[in-house]
Amino acid sequence: MKSRYLVALARVSSAILFLAVIVCVANFPYSTDAPLSSAEVGAARNYYTQIYLKPVDDRAAETDYDRKYQEIAEWAAKGARISERVVEFVDRFDLRNKPVLEIGSGRGYLQDIAENYIGLDISPSVARFYHKKFVVGTATALPFPDDSFDGVWSIWVFEHVPNPEQAFREMRRVTRNNGVIFLFPAWNVDPWAAQGYSVRPYSDFGFSGKLVKASIPFRSANEIRIAGILPVRLSRWLGSRLGPTRLRYSRLRPNYEQYWEPDSDAVNSIDSYEGALWFLSRGDECLNCGSAPMLLPMYGPLIIRIHKSDKATG
Repeated sequence: MKSRYLVALARVSSAILFLAVIVCVANFPYSTDAPLSSAEVGAARNYYTQIYLKPVDDRAAETDYDRKYQEIAEWAAKGARISERVVEFVDRFDLRNKPVLEIGSGRGYLQDIAENYIGLDISPSVARFYHKKFVVGTATALPFPDDSFDGVWSIWVFEHVPNPEQAFREMRRVTRNNGVIFLFPAWNVDPWAAQGYSVRPYSDFGFSGKLVKASIPFRSANEIRIAGILPVRLSRWLGSRLGPTRLRYSRLRPNYEQYWEPDSDAVNSIDSYEGALWFLSRGDECLNCGSAPMLLPMYGPLIIRIHKSDKATG
């Protein structure tokens, strides 16, 4: 009788283990940046430095896509209390009169939060919205010297950057030792956002699309998300014991034709713990991760203090 119980227990344990492996494999972020040479980084940085000197056409027409994008972005920013959170960040770390940078500053609606503010965006057409300093540039080749800023923030940008680890590296490079970063990409972007499965009616889809839409409530449940992501986080934490980690993420196919919902145009999906681990494994400090960073919520900003002298910076 005892042996039968042991056999049954072994079978159940094996099934649970098999299911855990399947969930882990299905959720594991395999992608990493394609490496950029120093010459490529330097050329891009020089290009965006020079393009800032060129005149901008203030009469650039907005498309329906642009307008819908802006409307959804403004609605999402209000719902997430972005302005209030950045004000709290600036006040907490006494950044009002210190040099700060916003990466992916868009129309500059946060430019008055700090006096010594610089906004950077890849789009030259938004320059007309600024009365503070604005620079055209890319997050992967920031046109600033090392250690230029006491504070850096970026809101819902890095999910749109094809080489996000290079952007992390650049953000860390321009932040001074003991400087602080407010990092708030759209973490863990849903792979179904590009086609708007969550907001479009069933009638928009064929049979396979209807199945995808029907599966979303199950796949979106916190219990399912947590079950899939904790084994991944554990494996990534174990890997970080060997030294600075590579940033791993899932590549997405963006939709640039129809902006159905937030993150329809995202090119990658990064887990918040993966983002925190990239800094932690380089000797930096996460100020809002708590005592158990692996249990970090999947959404919300990271507040990172940079410690450049402690570990490798690559």
